[in-house]
Amino acid sequence: MENQNVVTMPRIGDPAPDFKAMTTQGMIQFSEFIKDSWVILFSHPADFTPVCTTEMTGFALREDEFTKLNTKLIGLSIDSIHSHVAWVNNVREKMGILMKFPIIADIDMKVSKLYGMLQPGESETAAVRAVFFIDPNGKIRLIMYYPLNVGRNMDEIMRALLALQAADKYKVALPLNWQPGEKAIVPPPKTIDEMEERLKSDYEMIDFYLAKKPIG
Repeated sequence: MENQNVVTMPRIGDPAPDFKAMTTQGMIQFSEFIKDSWVILFSHPADFTPVCTTEMTGFALREDEFTKLNTKLIGLSIDSIHSHVAWVNNVREKMGILMKFPIIADIDMKVSKLYGMLQPGESETAAVRAVFFIDPNGKIRLIMYYPLNVGRNMDEIMRALLALQAADKYKVALPLNWQPGEKAIVPPPKTIDEMEERLKSDYEMIDFYLAKKPIG
């Protein structure tokens, strides 16, 4: 018999599921929050825990960088709004860092279930460390999952965002370990004529199907 309680997890290319939730910046309708900007939605297991504190302060310290890239941050955990506010204040008092971005109080686990952040093999009551990259059209473009005991890599989150934005802007693909300023991969030819044009181009040619060009 099928389990009627199973929730399909969002996938890359899916529209970001909409929801209404209380956050440390007040009530939000997610479809309105994500309109016309990139959004990084990320969950953490619990307030007042050590790994989560390092991660959330990491996002806070680089929020201005994300803002310059037309990207909003929004966090989430299965804690009350009172716990969130107390934690934000505690971190500011102890570390001098203010988490200005909204943090969703997902006390009923509604959003966590909607986005597949609750994974029973890891925990049934705490969200795993999920990261969803959502583009200005409201489409999920990249998903990262980390277990409860391993913190995320903020440099990789930033690199992934820059890669997604560059790929969209220049209609290219990005190779292994790509960093801003490095060459991008030109889409491979789909016809013989395109292959002939490729062979005459000034691209950096490893072979006709693997060619690079500078961008930016």
